[in-house]
Amino acid sequence: MKSLRLALLFLFISGLTFSQDLSLKDLTTDHKVNPIGIDNKYPGFSWKITESGNNVMQTAYSIRVATDEKFSASKIIWQSGKVESDESILQSYKGPEPMSGQRYFWQVKVWDNKGHESKWSTPAYWETGLLSPKEWKAKWIEMDGDTLRYSPSPHFRKEFLSVKPIAKARVYITSHGFYELHLNGKKVGNQVLTPGWTSYGKRLQYQVYDVTNMLLKGNNAVGVVLGDGWYRGTLGWGDNWAIYGKKLGVLFQLKISYTDGSEAVIVSDQTWKASNEGAIRMNDIYNGETYDATKKLTGWDNPGYDEKNWQNVQTGNYNNSNLIASEGLPVRKIEEIKPVKIFRTPKGSLIADMGQNMVGWLRLRVSGPRGTVVTLRHAEVLDKYGEFYTENLRVAKCQLTYTLAGTGEEVYEPRFTFMGFRFVEITGFPGELTTDNLTGVVVHSDMPVTGSFECSDPLINQLQHNIQWGQKGNFVDVPTDCPQRDERLGWTGDAQAFCRTAAYNMDVSAFFTKWLKDIAADQKQGGEVPDVIPDILNRQGATTAQPSAGWGDVSVIAPWTMYTVYGDKNFLTNQYPSMKAWVEYIRKKAGESYIWTGGSKYGDWLFYHPPVNNHTEPDGYTDHDFIATAFYAYSTSLLAEAAKVLGKNDDARMYSDLFNRIKEVFIDEYVTKAGRVGTNSQTSYVLALKFNLLPENLRSKAAAFLVEDIKSRDNHLSTGFLGTPYLCHVLSNNGYTDVAYDLLLQESYPSWLYPVKMGATTIWERWDGEKTDSTFEDPGMNSFNHYAYGAIGDWMYRVSAGIETNGAGYKHIIIQPHPTSKLTYSKASFESSYGTIASGWERKDGKIIVKVKIPVNTTATIILPASGQSKVAESGKALTLNTYLTDIKYSDNQLTMQAGSGDYIFEISD
Repeated sequence: MKSLRLALLFLFISGLTFSQDLSLKDLTTDHKVNPIGIDNKYPGFSWKITESGNNVMQTAYSIRVATDEKFSASKIIWQSGKVESDESILQSYKGPEPMSGQRYFWQVKVWDNKGHESKWSTPAYWETGLLSPKEWKAKWIEMDGDTLRYSPSPHFRKEFLSVKPIAKARVYITSHGFYELHLNGKKVGNQVLTPGWTSYGKRLQYQVYDVTNMLLKGNNAVGVVLGDGWYRGTLGWGDNWAIYGKKLGVLFQLKISYTDGSEAVIVSDQTWKASNEGAIRMNDIYNGETYDATKKLTGWDNPGYDEKNWQNVQTGNYNNSNLIASEGLPVRKIEEIKPVKIFRTPKGSLIADMGQNMVGWLRLRVSGPRGTVVTLRHAEVLDKYGEFYTENLRVAKCQLTYTLAGTGEEVYEPRFTFMGFRFVEITGFPGELTTDNLTGVVVHSDMPVTGSFECSDPLINQLQHNIQWGQKGNFVDVPTDCPQRDERLGWTGDAQAFCRTAAYNMDVSAFFTKWLKDIAADQKQGGEVPDVIPDILNRQGATTAQPSAGWGDVSVIAPWTMYTVYGDKNFLTNQYPSMKAWVEYIRKKAGESYIWTGGSKYGDWLFYHPPVNNHTEPDGYTDHDFIATAFYAYSTSLLAEAAKVLGKNDDARMYSDLFNRIKEVFIDEYVTKAGRVGTNSQTSYVLALKFNLLPENLRSKAAAFLVEDIKSRDNHLSTGFLGTPYLCHVLSNNGYTDVAYDLLLQESYPSWLYPVKMGATTIWERWDGEKTDSTFEDPGMNSFNHYAYGAIGDWMYRVSAGIETNGAGYKHIIIQPHPTSKLTYSKASFESSYGTIASGWERKDGKIIVKVKIPVNTTATIILPASGQSKVAESGKALTLNTYLTDIKYSDNQLTMQAGSGDYIFEISD
């Protein structure tokens, strides 16, 4: 009996320390969920913790890695042991060097500050790619004579035998141009526009596919069809094509592992066959696709196909040292939308309105006689007369042409192009067109949605919608300026302005990991950062470029921003040489004057110009050398901070001193004793205040002059691409949040809400892309999907709703909502690396209700607008010190407290 009581007591005590409630979720490897094909030999593991209650912190963790998901003792290759740490982001694998093509499983368990121990997590995994160029046994194959512009798509095929039971099979593939891979009559994977866009001569991504379940016992067939893509297609302006090469090609390697331990490798080589007699007669990113279904090669990707009319392939001689595993996010078909209306214009054009300016393509369902030609043209807007308008596309045709086979209902969607559009003009359609015949396929990098923002003003909510759709449409493997005209390039200034907002809306950690490395790859020998990345505006192999301030600074600002948001030091470690090279380039240009003369080509791009008949209102012009020197100082200060984080103490001191010297010269050159700055433009004040380029005694005066200018314009902004992202932050940081709200809520031009009032569903390139009389701005540069001005979203999350990080990665969070009488509520959520952060306020029954969520393993400083502690209740009770709310202080109409994880509801009395 005594032994039974002891056993029960032991079980009771064990139950106190082992928590069913403490669990782990959202395991990622290098920011990805179960990635297949990575070449980082020592990846980082991240996890999130869930547990009820408040003030829960991880105190230790243990990781184990095995070659099978059962973690049998003989298969475990590394165990971290119990590590006393609260870190749960990107903890490095430190086991034996992994082998190529191997899947590794990992688990984690944690201990918390309540004395609880979790169970081992559900297993996650990562799989390595080919870790050495020598492991590529395949040869590049090409089609003889395939060197002409707008050539039909080449098809490649190979049959092979597989007769033994298969344990696993992996395809490793890349291409010059787009590829679509088929195996035994089916498309492999769900990615599109592969292999993505990089600086191909230096970095060419390959993809890895698990095809274990696609192989047949006996005869098998593999097929690959290629498109021009970014490699050979039209890029940039004028007659610019084949920037990377005129010949399309594919590199394919299939490794089959049999259950008996043997292996077979099927590779692209001289035994393959090729044909360009298929249905895709032309494809181009800008100009669309021509598809003739009467020429469809039925069965070409199945075994037993008659290939007697196919020709032998050529093998190419390329150095595979540029091959890298995929680092970015796959581009996929993310969602589908249907037309909201089909109608005819006053002139009789048949138009489908998708209701949303979207990026991707249309899927067409059609039945009709053989040889019938249906043409789809794409546009963003209709003109003031309700007619189809394409002038702003410049020379991009954005056209799909489909010739029917006459075999009943036919379904077509393009493979090797994409368009930015809301309206579609349809000609040649047989019969009556209905919404059943058309489906919009939305295509972009597969970024998990991480942020939401909502307030009581429906126009602001539409603005947030437009910001998100602008990001979707322009984050197609690279952050492009626009998705529709003959441009669609990775403009660095746009990405610099928008990257913080992008990181609130969606998880862009892997997206920017890849693109930032392309910045470093295309950076020139002297440190110059080209205007667009990948760099196609300079000759391939060029060793110099002419950069511009605010654009080239993306090389410093974006890595620092990604580190700030995700807490991943690898952003700084990987990019530090590039960051330093950029600042050193400017230092050489500026010399001992510390003024970067001639460093700004674009200035404060698209700043406000008053109407030509308004001779009294000043424009928003800011001196170019002022801008260049301000960004020189800012990048230098961020570089000093990055050096400090990385333990590069000598660099940290050197660049801190350099910043101080630039600041001294800047003040002497551009700041008056009265606090006037630069050209007295809004952007002059914004950059000087944001970049800490003013003496402390003049900051309030400069901020007042900024507000004076805004008020003189009847609460309108006059900033362009460089000033706009920081404008409202500068106002809030200097005590003018009310003015920031006035700008946000302004409905007339120039403002964020003017396009919304005009019916925009994405962010415009210009403040007045469409004028009040429904005419348009200069069609030479007038995109209606251009995300840069959407950078205001950052302020909506961080200031209006009040979600901010103190330091890097939201390990310590600042919750500081800013209520206004102009709204009745504002709320946001953000899925951080630790879990969901939420903050919002609402005016209700004479009180302000603030709701807050702090994820496990983080802490927060909560700052509430209150006239004293007695005016605040928490969960209906008087606010008092406890185990999860501590250090409560009151000062300057703000109540500040420290909080642990948990959900909180505060009621603030007036």
